[in-house]
Amino acid sequence: MSEAVTRTATTDPGLLASLDPLLRTWLPRQRWFAGKGRPITGFSLVGATELLPAHSSLGLHHLLVRAHQPPVPGARAVPGDCYQLLIGAREALPPRLAPALIGHMTEGPLAGRTAYEALYDPQPAGVLLEALRSRARIGGLRFERDPGQEIRTGLVPRMMTAEQSNSSVVYGDTFILKLLRRVVPGTNPDLELPLALAREGCARVPAPTAWLRAELSGESYVLGVLQPFVQGASDGWELALRELAKGEDFATEARALGRATAEVHMALARALPTVTLGHTQVRALADGMIERLDATAQAVPALRPYVPGLRVAFEAPAILAAEGRTWTAQRIHGDLHLGQCLRSPSGGPGTGPGDTHAAEGGGTWSLIDFEGEPARPLAERRMPQPTVRDVAGMLRSFDYAEHSVSPAVPGWADTCRAAYCTGYAECGARDPRTDPVLLRAYETDKAVYEVLYEARQRPDWLPVPLSAIRRLAAPDPS
Repeated sequence: MSEAVTRTATTDPGLLASLDPLLRTWLPRQRWFAGKGRPITGFSLVGATELLPAHSSLGLHHLLVRAHQPPVPGARAVPGDCYQLLIGAREALPPRLAPALIGHMTEGPLAGRTAYEALYDPQPAGVLLEALRSRARIGGLRFERDPGQEIRTGLVPRMMTAEQSNSSVVYGDTFILKLLRRVVPGTNPDLELPLALAREGCARVPAPTAWLRAELSGESYVLGVLQPFVQGASDGWELALRELAKGEDFATEARALGRATAEVHMALARALPTVTLGHTQVRALADGMIERLDATAQAVPALRPYVPGLRVAFEAPAILAAEGRTWTAQRIHGDLHLGQCLRSPSGGPGTGPGDTHAAEGGGTWSLIDFEGEPARPLAERRMPQPTVRDVAGMLRSFDYAEHSVSPAVPGWADTCRAAYCTGYAECGARDPRTDPVLLRAYETDKAVYEVLYEARQRPDWLPVPLSAIRRLAAPDPS
């Protein structure tokens, strides 16, 4: 076992001031920047660490930077979001790194150099893996590793360019490092839950090999997680769209995915505490849904005609709770959809010759990305919740897939919904369809979230959640 490597390396405090005008232009263009539509008024430094010396041919700086912006109209003022940045510095960028350009520095410690997104560059990306392998401690950064897992040297890195809310680097088709971009102090479920599932022996989720944290001013931040890379795996969203385009049935895959979801839920219930939700808790849950509905209706006028019917869907669980009905809540995925699932062509991570999951229609489903919805507060994302919230997210994902191909395949989403719920119940878990009131409330809440997202980010997609809203607002949503 290698000993941790410790060294102190603090970035020149003048670096952020010199980067400021470049970051004001570059940062809002990134997919993972959460404050789109509002100007950046300034930056403050949360943490800065020099990973490669600034005076060398290639400099590398790790920054945690808070971006200050005007508050959203009608919302209370909050501190700016904190972002993790890996800034490389070269005298000139080779053509292969052109997409990584941040800008040319004219002052400060990097004057005369070009600043760029370092994850695109194999050498800086390799520095991160070596730090994880050697369990380095550099300034406030803590590179940690499961002592039972090894990381071999010589793995060639490549940055994944698919749009996502964080950034990922694949190392030699062996590991994938997910670097969180928008970070908050505290225990991040994207590390917490996979570690808990690994202790339970749940093979449906790749077990963390290593992780990156920061210890700054008495607070701890989870910055990244390294996990086995599922070779040859298909993203659930892309797989569903391919099958749709070919006119192929997806029910077998949906049923197997339902089984995988139930197995993860049951393992989480064994690994972490569960709670009972009574009238007080369910009333608060319904009030939160109604509050989000009202705020979204203010922002998106097209939603307003459906508000009365949607309120009925949110009030229904509270009415049952007032009559004595209770529900069990536990830790869940928190943002489950087809894009958070991988189907490997054979046994997935952690499977072996005797694993009963090694053959599901020719592959194995795994669940990834347990961060939850990044826009929600961390404390909320870590709260125990009914498992039907995850189920509702997947049902909405089937609906999105059906609306994403032309010509449409009528009934495709309904068939997938039924198969998914059937598979979920086959593992001994409760069939989600036996709890229609709470399932409808969560599916409605998800659709309301989608309405706001699409109105702000992709207006052409707004008809997709609105079609679900019309159904869910009806007296008989079936």
